[in-house]
Amino acid sequence: MGFDADVVTSLYSSPTLVIDTSFGATVGVVGYTPVYEADSRSHVELLQPRIAQVIDEAGLQAADIQRVVVGTGPAPFTGLRAGIVAARALAYATGAELLGMNVLDVQSTWNRIERANMMQFAGHEKDNLVVHYTLAVNDARRKQLYYALYDDTGREVLPMDIAPADHIAEKIHSVLDMYLSDESSDTVVDVIGHGAVKYAASWQSLPVGEVREESVLHDAGAAGLGIFAAAAVMRQIQGKDVSTEPLYLRRPDVTIPAPSKHILGQTELSIPVGGKE
Repeated sequence: MGFDADVVTSLYSSPTLVIDTSFGATVGVVGYTPVYEADSRSHVELLQPRIAQVIDEAGLQAADIQRVVVGTGPAPFTGLRAGIVAARALAYATGAELLGMNVLDVQSTWNRIERANMMQFAGHEKDNLVVHYTLAVNDARRKQLYYALYDDTGREVLPMDIAPADHIAEKIHSVLDMYLSDESSDTVVDVIGHGAVKYAASWQSLPVGEVREESVLHDAGAAGLGIFAAAAVMRQIQGKDVSTEPLYLRRPDVTIPAPSKHILGQTELSIPVGGKE
């Protein structure tokens, strides 16, 4: 499991900035350690200064950035929007290429890379007969998770959605019953992302492997930024969606109120003329 060498090389020859506000805020230039702000109440205000900081620490000017990769969620409305707006504005101002990246997809990629690296040293304990799945999650608040289930090739088995953890476990049981008729193979479901540990009780009925409350963006250092950006470039090469449309998966909490009803016979605006209406 790895990326094309030319893709990795391009991340360094074309300075690449990563911005993600799917959970807190992570910003960084590929090749350098990212800056992470966990407090969702302040990350909107700190985002622009942090972007300026990481560009400066990389010895660059904003005009030097040739590619911007931004996380598109799924995530709650307000925080996610802030990162995407900042990425769009920077790309517009500098002429940099702009790519969007689904954070669940790259969480799955990271888990497969981690497992492949570990298996190089597993010797006779290599689990060739184990069928691996990755449940990538992100905390959606309101006792719900954003999630998607991937097989060991990266194929999306359960498409991206939002649901309570118990409901997600039920859906995974249905998938396993459908796909795994060969009883000679063992099955392992790794759960990774924000909310994985928080809702650990919901996974107890599953054949769970690792449960990791981690993000490739701010728990894997500079390598994580590279994985995130490389995954976006690979999607672009493969002709897959790299738009920056936000993945909210549910309506925002704040909506525009419906217009007030008018009294029969009155217009919305009455203007007195000559002292009379």
